[in-house]
Amino acid sequence: MLKATKIFHKEAYRIKVDFPYNQAFINLLRQIDGAKWSQTHRAWHIPYTKAAFDQLKSLFPDMVVNKEKEDKEHAIEKLPPTIPSNVEEKTALPQVSSIIVEVIGRKIILKLPKNELDTKFILTLRFSKWDKAQRVWIIPNYPDNLELIKAYFKDRISKITIHKEIAIQTGKETTHKIAEKDILVIKTKTKRLKLIFGFNKALTLAIKKMPFWSWDSKNKWWTIPFSDALFTQIQEIATQQGLNFRYEEEAITSNKIARKTEYDVLNYRPCPENMILKLKELRYSERTIKTYKSLFEEFINHYPTTEIDKIDEQKIIAFCQYLVIDRKVSASYQNQAINAIKFYYERVLGGQRKFYFLQRPDKEKALPTVLSTEEITVILKGTENLKHKAILTVIYSAGLRIGEVVNLKIKDIDSERKQIRIEQGKGKKDRYTLLSPKTLDLLRTYFKAYKPKEYLFEGQEGGAYTARSIQAFFKETCKKVGIKKKVTVHTLRHSFATHLLENGTDLRYIQALLGHESSKTTEIYTHITTKGFDKIKSPLDNLDI
Repeated sequence: MLKATKIFHKEAYRIKVDFPYNQAFINLLRQIDGAKWSQTHRAWHIPYTKAAFDQLKSLFPDMVVNKEKEDKEHAIEKLPPTIPSNVEEKTALPQVSSIIVEVIGRKIILKLPKNELDTKFILTLRFSKWDKAQRVWIIPNYPDNLELIKAYFKDRISKITIHKEIAIQTGKETTHKIAEKDILVIKTKTKRLKLIFGFNKALTLAIKKMPFWSWDSKNKWWTIPFSDALFTQIQEIATQQGLNFRYEEEAITSNKIARKTEYDVLNYRPCPENMILKLKELRYSERTIKTYKSLFEEFINHYPTTEIDKIDEQKIIAFCQYLVIDRKVSASYQNQAINAIKFYYERVLGGQRKFYFLQRPDKEKALPTVLSTEEITVILKGTENLKHKAILTVIYSAGLRIGEVVNLKIKDIDSERKQIRIEQGKGKKDRYTLLSPKTLDLLRTYFKAYKPKEYLFEGQEGGAYTARSIQAFFKETCKKVGIKKKVTVHTLRHSFATHLLENGTDLRYIQALLGHESSKTTEIYTHITTKGFDKIKSPLDNLDI
């Protein structure tokens, strides 16, 4: 039963609405403008107006109006967190049928009068807790918990409601109905899998063994990075557990604002020269200089009439919010923009290091896409241009970054020791990597045809070949040979590491070849492949038991 009471809350009159926990009631209350939850009163309350009261009556025609100033009979009961062991069981169990049980997805809602013996029993159920706000017990819907409750309370239970389907809101305007034996898998725009299902111990344990798993306690779903191997594993477990597997992909919306260019802004301002000089002085890479220059230009042209040195903290925060809300940029882009802005005001102008009151987003944890050996073969065979084929072969066979291959010089190829020297790679580090005999034969053929002078791969006008040109012809080649995966040139490096691991190469050697500072970065490749798992023998098999 729902009861309405006039209260004075935060210097204003409100209408407090009391009722036993009921999600359907809560959903209806939210339709009333100004409906709020009060932690102080442990109840919902709505504005003290005729319109709000009339709407409340129309939604709950059977409600009771309490005309007292405060409904003291319904004060919140404060149960102790534990029951002392020396409590004598003097109170007999009540015989009145007044207990209500409601099963909603992963939880059991238990509504009953206060009784010490009943409380003792409920506390024996793992992770059960008293919800002071709704004045109900919440118990996990683990296997046998419902049967234990039925066996204990017996005829005292007046009503049991089991919701076969629960409504889960997965987006701003998207709601899914999940049945007891359903598992809904949604691939998100950030290359993660969202897993929604009822309690299942085997599936939960499997998820906790996967990389970068996360439990969203608010929305009650799991997320893991997307990869073909993990997706297949989830499918197989769902089949074993007799679950109905449902799969969807988030729709990609394109209602974001495009970046302003020099043609959109009158008197477009370039990046200050002293910022570029400072970046060079501190030996930042050409790629970082280019990135910071572009990002800072977007920032200063967002405020075209304000002097650069006079753009204050409020404007910086507003710009970062604009990037997220209007431009809908990635977490990585947002972080780089903050770094570029801080570099200018702190390193160039020599200002004090400051913390801007913005939340730096966590980078979305996604597993890299990897090509199979068959797909690599198709790509290399489908690359007809000799120079293009040599570039892609070097990148894959040595596990190079695109910036490393364009900076390779002829002197970096050591044909005697079958090694390639990477000079001043990422993090200003030198390293050696593999030079396969097949790659060396191809490079000799390429060298005779193109005769480069300084850089191993040179453009038509001389100098280093550009990364953009490599990206362009790689994209065209993949399209031509029918590669459906969303791949980039960097996918060749990920494939190199994964294939080495599948061939039995020690992770420490792969770390050295890739130039990773931390072994944790390299370990990500162990989560991409499951090849060879069937050949691993359990130590139990060696025991004489």
